[in-house]
Amino acid sequence: MKYMVILCDGMADEPLEELEGKTPMEVAHKPNMNELAKDSEIGRVRTIPKGMGSGSDIANLSVLGYDPQIYYSGRSPIEALSIGIPMEETDVSFRCNFVTLSEEGENYEDKVILDHGAQDISTEEAIVLMEEIKKHFTTEKYQFYTGISYRNIMIEKEGTVVELTPPHDVLTRKIGEYLPEQEVFRKMMIRSYEILNHHPINVARREKGLRPGNSIWFWGGGTCPKLISYEEMTGKKAALFSAVDLLKGIAIGTNMTNMEIEGAYGGLETNYVGIGKASVKALIEEGHDFVYLHLEAPDEMSHQGSLENKILAIEYIDEQVIPEVLKGLRASGEDFRLLILPDHLTPVKIRTHTGEPVPYLLYDSRKKEAGCENFCERTATETGIFIEPGHELMKRFLV
Repeated sequence: MKYMVILCDGMADEPLEELEGKTPMEVAHKPNMNELAKDSEIGRVRTIPKGMGSGSDIANLSVLGYDPQIYYSGRSPIEALSIGIPMEETDVSFRCNFVTLSEEGENYEDKVILDHGAQDISTEEAIVLMEEIKKHFTTEKYQFYTGISYRNIMIEKEGTVVELTPPHDVLTRKIGEYLPEQEVFRKMMIRSYEILNHHPINVARREKGLRPGNSIWFWGGGTCPKLISYEEMTGKKAALFSAVDLLKGIAIGTNMTNMEIEGAYGGLETNYVGIGKASVKALIEEGHDFVYLHLEAPDEMSHQGSLENKILAIEYIDEQVIPEVLKGLRASGEDFRLLILPDHLTPVKIRTHTGEPVPYLLYDSRKKEAGCENFCERTATETGIFIEPGHELMKRFLV
């Protein structure tokens, strides 16, 4: 038996007036998901435990079968794993985003976050900007590491985990009331704007019509994670694909194979066909029992507030990933189970995550279930099937 999860990050949404009370999932042209849905178990699952933050870190741990209330120690430590940062027991890591702040307002506190990721600034550009940050702020206590694109890491030696606001929760708002209470963090952020706003990299980006990475933003603090091997937990040899450091870090922490796929990244125009083919190869030719595909585009389009592109992202996954997966698995002659779901809601209207239950589709090649015609939030609710806590869904899947 082979198992695959197709995780469509942030795909679920809320009914929208401009869609006549329907959701992006409901109106998207997705014939392949809908064909599977006719013969699948359709239901809802609470991936975000009540009282915990609605982040992709918590949600993906939950979907993978790890109880976040036991295994979660913060977002940035998982990302630190992915870029090989050694962490000691007393270290605390923080995400250090490059963000785009408005230039209006005399005071830093009056500025507005225009983009939580500096319009997906390139890693090459981020490396140059991070060298400036390191030069001005690195001390024995505070150390900085370049990640991918806008996603960088700060390690605080002998640190303390503190609550900090994610930048994607502050889009289009004045930042004053969301700044860290810790004076040292706040001073670094203010000084970073002075250093970066007119840096040659950002001057060049503006000339190209791109948003600058003109400030750092700290969030997502946590301590060294203590995850256990996925194979030890489930008995399955597993591989994971994601373009996102967070998921790569989860793969490292759980001893899953990190899949590298040429041309595959987290944006709308990624190599969907290549992702589908590589996932089948990992299962059939490379001897894995379980593959987890994390597809970022619906979430990114939601953060950008682009309804049209969110619908496109769902359609691209349906049109290009799922046919490759089904063709390859069916040709292999192997029995297989397929789980398709988002990790959390990312409503386009508010451009950030929420913690409500999400719809799931569970297909088994050996049998037919009484499913539905259109896989979406509404039909998943109508079945009455509801899994809570969320990490129990994986046990239901791996049979």
